[in-house]
Amino acid sequence: MSLILFLILLALSGLIVGALARLALPGPDPMSIPATIGLGLLGSFVGGLIMRLLFHAYGAGLVVSVLCATLILWGIRRARGERVRPYNSRR
Repeated sequence: MSLILFLILLALSGLIVGALARLALPGPDPMSIPATIGLGLLGSFVGGLIMRLLFHAYGAGLVVSVLCATLILWGIRRARGERVRPYNSRR
């Protein structure tokens, strides 16, 4: 596999994981596409580390990657001082 194809597939997987993490956490989030890709890649990396340390497995899988990316996004929002609330909340 060529390096360009590998980078394209890596960006695509980061975009998918990051988009699913953003969908999992309610509320608006002003994040660009490269930031979403970075969020997805970071979630996959952290998920892979957790799975390797806890279960001696290689790779995180989609569910663990999205869960880790969602937790990272929650931490980013908390660091900004935003409250995480449902869409239908008026306050």
